Amino acid sequence: MHTLKLRKVGTSMGLVLPKEMLGHLHVKEGQELFAIETPTGYTITTLDPRVQEQIEIGEDFMERYRDVFAVLAK
Repeated sequence: MHTLKLRKVGTSMGLVLPKEMLGHLHVKEGQELFAIETPTGYTITTLDPRVQEQIEIGEDFMERYRDVFAVLAK
């Protein structure tokens, strides 16, 4: 568990993430993070949920037309 601290940044609030957490997320200054609301709170991730949805749609499409792709691959 990590304790996070809120700090005033101008008229907004900023969240300070420990170096260990930043290293685990593989992020650098300026990179976007996404806070996804879940039933138990929020999940912070580097993965854009919109991209994940597009990947799932693509996988469904490929599964549906598996036979066509197999013929095209020949």
